[in-house]
Amino acid sequence: MELCSGGELFDRITARGSYTEKEAARIGRQIVNVVHVCHFMGVMHRDLKPENFLMVSGDDASLLKATDFGLSVFIESGQDD
Repeated sequence: MELCSGGELFDRITARGSYTEKEAARIGRQIVNVVHVCHFMGVMHRDLKPENFLMVSGDDASLLKATDFGLSVFIESGQDD
């Protein structure tokens, strides 16, 4: 367990209203990196949405943490889905 005092990414997006392309790219890059690490570890999240990412702090440059792995599954070699 880890305290993420920045709240949900969805709430941050709705509060700000808009992001610059550079800011959106930074957030998108973090999300893609989370997916990469999950897949590298053999986990498929299957419920990626802004509500399932938490901001570590209230800072605009805060890191993201993925949550809600309730629908996730382990990737099995040779399985076609």
